[in-house]
Amino acid sequence: MDSARPFVIALSDAESSDETIIGGKAAKLAQLTSAGFNVPKGFCITTWAYESFLEENAITAAIRMELGRKSMDDMRWEEIWDAALRIRSLFLSHPYSEKLNREIESALESLDTSQPIAVRSSAPGEDAEGTSFAGLHESIIGVKGKKAVQDAVRLVWASLWSDAALLYRRELQLDPAHSRMAVLVQEMVDADRSGVAFGCDPRDGNKERAIIETVPGPCSLLVDGMTDPDRWELDRLSRKVVVWLPGERDDGTTDEPLLSERDLHAILDALLSVEDKFRWTPDMEWTGRSDSLTILQARPITTGTPDTDETRSWYLTLRPGEARLRELRHRVADELIPHLEAEGKQLASEELDLYDDQQLADAIEQRREAVERWKKIYWDDFIPFAHGVRRLATYYNDAVQPEDPYEFVGLLRDQPLIAVRRNEAIMALADQVRRNENLQQSLNELLTEHSEPLHWATARDALRRIDRESTASFITDFDNLTEQYLDIAFDQERLDDNVAPLLRNILELSHGPGEQSESSKTPATNRDFEERLLVAVGDDRQDEAREVVETGRISWKLRDDDNLLVARVDSQLLRALEIAEKRLRAGGRLLGDGHPTANDSGVIAASLRDPSGPATKLDSPPTQSRPDASEAGETPRQLIGQPASPGMSTGRVRCIRSSEDLGQFRHGEVLVCDAIQPTMTHLVPLASAIVERRGGMLIHGAIIARELGIPCVNGVRSAAELLKNGDLVTVDGHLGIVTLGAAEFDLELQPRIPAEH
Repeated sequence: MDSARPFVIALSDAESSDETIIGGKAAKLAQLTSAGFNVPKGFCITTWAYESFLEENAITAAIRMELGRKSMDDMRWEEIWDAALRIRSLFLSHPYSEKLNREIESALESLDTSQPIAVRSSAPGEDAEGTSFAGLHESIIGVKGKKAVQDAVRLVWASLWSDAALLYRRELQLDPAHSRMAVLVQEMVDADRSGVAFGCDPRDGNKERAIIETVPGPCSLLVDGMTDPDRWELDRLSRKVVVWLPGERDDGTTDEPLLSERDLHAILDALLSVEDKFRWTPDMEWTGRSDSLTILQARPITTGTPDTDETRSWYLTLRPGEARLRELRHRVADELIPHLEAEGKQLASEELDLYDDQQLADAIEQRREAVERWKKIYWDDFIPFAHGVRRLATYYNDAVQPEDPYEFVGLLRDQPLIAVRRNEAIMALADQVRRNENLQQSLNELLTEHSEPLHWATARDALRRIDRESTASFITDFDNLTEQYLDIAFDQERLDDNVAPLLRNILELSHGPGEQSESSKTPATNRDFEERLLVAVGDDRQDEAREVVETGRISWKLRDDDNLLVARVDSQLLRALEIAEKRLRAGGRLLGDGHPTANDSGVIAASLRDPSGPATKLDSPPTQSRPDASEAGETPRQLIGQPASPGMSTGRVRCIRSSEDLGQFRHGEVLVCDAIQPTMTHLVPLASAIVERRGGMLIHGAIIARELGIPCVNGVRSAAELLKNGDLVTVDGHLGIVTLGAAEFDLELQPRIPAEH
């Protein structure tokens, strides 16, 4: 870089600078400064500095690799978030050049660094009229100290590649070769009133009215939705207040307006002056009052095209702010989960066999309504609350800056998840079998003599007949397991309707050396990681850090438990349908070889209510052909996915597509599936590696794999269709690659077969 391409330009000197170099926000503030408006003192770190940072640290190639694993259209939102987290860590983990360090230090000397600093994005085109993505990039306020400013600049750069920005890749034209980011660094103004103002109503373009909103304190409280603002509409010509709507605040002080008439007129004057000077109607952020009014930002009012991508719009709602997270934490943890758990237990306690047909029909409809209600709550509340874990990830990484961007997962260890307690109970049963040879023989005899499906009541009686003494303790413990954890639905079947697969899993687990608890397999505890975070944030922010950690842990626990608790309500609907099926078949009112599923609830209930009506016929769905190792067909040599758990392992594929596959899994096989459900995590200790179609570092399979030190690659499109039972694969959890066959370096170590003469 030469002197003609400076890394830093003072805001007071930036009026003539090209917007492609200093970004839209800085360009407009430089123009306002030159025109005599009161703007906080500051400087701009140019896009040349951004380009130099990427070039010197080879970050462009890394971004290309992250975004080149698969088409963005094929990436689930969890995968997009994962890629963004890894890119964010790249920016945080690389140093500045001496030149950039020197120029930033020199520029900071011109500011009052005893006061907090604001570090804000200023991307080229970000604040252009008509854009739909203004505000997507990061702004960090209250920054203190040189290192904190440096880190904040890196985070603003990285926000060009955030999950939200990636979803707007077409509008933003995100290409590592061309995308750039400038950064605005300014003194913060400490005022008791701040807000936003519009030169006209942005909703209908009414040129005769200006809109002003204000909150007590910094403007971020309004922009982030943390404080409800006072709102005024003013007639632009008469300057009279047409509407005043007071905001609702915790202290209840809504009687007096936050701004006086003089304050309102000062803001209106600024709006009209900007419009007159620059010939565009402004959307303005401001702070202060009357004569001390300071403009923080001004840009043309955006009237971007509405977002018609429903998936993208829905995803962007999954990034709630702090206030929304606190609300969700209370609603989910204190209200919804206890209610869901209680409803599941209540439904399980009903003696449906004693109901008459009308009562059973009512019970089916009640359960169907419960399933639909809870699945809506799952999407509306449970999924957004999962952002608590993602927020914990970025908070931890920003403060600690670990080499491993997923080190924060250590904070989630030892949580009392339902799935963990269920797995511990299963491992305890496997330990019983391991220590008791007679019990092992009894289970083998049971599974040899009885066909599937095998209900636990039938299995219990058979075990007592085979060897009452050696099986007594096992039966008691399995009774408890069934009551507490197996009343759930998986693949439209109730797990306790067929216990044969789980009994086979227990036998297979018993052949191993015995499993340690997940936490004992790791040298560091969740407390160690928490201490690391508290040291990194410093004394002033420790309460904040503990709050973020606690919310993240609750979010992680509940986002796992809710799956099993909703699955119990599903199970109770299936239980009612099973009883109805037996009753209707006995009366000749249900024909066909199919079994009712949740989708058949309406017709089954109607048949129960009308005994004289026509018989209902249910046919089994057509059997899906399932590939195995003997089928012909080409499989790619390598499959590319997301690196979800580090390590490398080679093994034979076992695809899990339905509940009947669970009992086929054997020690050392590679578990290939759509996604590891909390209902099947007891298979993970048997696996040598995991491959999943669903992507995301925070899905259950990835977390458990990292806990157990098992390589995992997820986000592999059509994994269970491309890979066949018995295929030999090598799973590279470092790079996110699944190779068909042994790894090349393993092949080189194998003895050569002599050539025939």
